[in-house]
Amino acid sequence: MKNEIYGHFHPDERQFVDKAWEWVTHAGEYHELKLTEFLDPRQSYILQSLVNRHPDVTIRWEGGSENAERKRAMVAPDYRDLSEEDMELKVLAITSGEQKFLALEHGDYMGSILGLGIKRGKIGDIHVLEDGCHVVVAADIANFLDVNLTGVHRINVSTEILPLSGLRSSEVKLEIMELTVASLRLDGIAADVTRLSRSKILAPIKAGRVRVNWKVEEDPSFGLKDGDMVSIQGFGRFKVLEIGSLTKKGRYRVQVGKFV
Repeated sequence: MKNEIYGHFHPDERQFVDKAWEWVTHAGEYHELKLTEFLDPRQSYILQSLVNRHPDVTIRWEGGSENAERKRAMVAPDYRDLSEEDMELKVLAITSGEQKFLALEHGDYMGSILGLGIKRGKIGDIHVLEDGCHVVVAADIANFLDVNLTGVHRINVSTEILPLSGLRSSEVKLEIMELTVASLRLDGIAADVTRLSRSKILAPIKAGRVRVNWKVEEDPSFGLKDGDMVSIQGFGRFKVLEIGSLTKKGRYRVQVGKFV
């Protein structure tokens, strides 16, 4: 069965597939309950796919908001009612009286939290607001962050722990870019978005530091399509919003949104 499952996923994903399949089989065969850490959308897709393969397993997802990107899952035998189970989520509210605080970005908050030795799996979505930031976190690290997160990007901050009901979610902000490209290849579009040369964008792609729809993509010639999400470690993320008509010179008009 496991070899059959492996065929559906990238070799780099096998470690997570093994772990997720263990959660599923233990729920279905040994009646165990598993609350995962925060999973990215690709991991969520893998886990949901494996749950769908087992007739005696159910799953619940929660990330704090309707459109949450990172979510925790609870995997259980199918007779369990998970609607009232505690998903162990808290909101860390971050504020500051300093004017520069309002210019902080998603990466600043992420870097400061991870800099305290926190694992990425303990952190859900980060909502940058006009007057602060709300971070969805695992309940077991909320108090630690409340005590130890005193600064973000050299700016003094204050924190408060809120229940999940107190979450204020933010809208995703995109910098719209209109490109004309010779082809829809990953390396070409990524080079234009990051303003790197075609030769320089090849390094992160071939090193496995580029993901398309949260799946590692090492083929520079991979063709992008409408809706694809591309993340490049160290250079941020962008989404292909629309692939338009061809120009008179046979180039593609492509609209992308770069996450800011």
